[in-house]
Amino acid sequence: MKVILEPFQPSFRTIFLCMLSLFYLLLPTLSAQAQGESKTYVGTEICKGCHEKEHTRFITHSKMSSSFKSITRMKKGLTAEELKKCYECHTTGYGKAGGFKSEAETPDLKNLGCEACHGPGSGHASSSNPKDIKRRLDTKDCETCHAKDRVAAFNYKPVLFGGAH
Repeated sequence: MKVILEPFQPSFRTIFLCMLSLFYLLLPTLSAQAQGESKTYVGTEICKGCHEKEHTRFITHSKMSSSFKSITRMKKGLTAEELKKCYECHTTGYGKAGGFKSEAETPDLKNLGCEACHGPGSGHASSSNPKDIKRRLDTKDCETCHAKDRVAAFNYKPVLFGGAH
């Protein structure tokens, strides 16, 4: 008995069902992207391409742009756990997906940058759509780090948008 295999020619229905199945398999990924869950940190230098004036003012006038220096000065007397707490407010995206990991691994995120306040910028950087980044900031955004207990502990006076733009 001889078996002859003929080329497979799928019907429209078969193609449609395969495409539908593929869509449902990819739906969770597409949904996560639509909700911004896949946005990553790109670093302040990327922002400079379109926002040169703001970038220059930030680098020139904001203490945030060199915030890692504080960690470097204090690092010697800190435990590993205390150092992690410093990273939360003195680096960009520490503890978040795609955020600061270490000075060696993510040097472009070692200081506070645009994304520390405006959120991960990959979506905005690729689309240039203002809706893809947090634009209107208020004091609540600052209170993540500039909380009353931290202000008292470190004796500093937070200034909303001081030197940022």
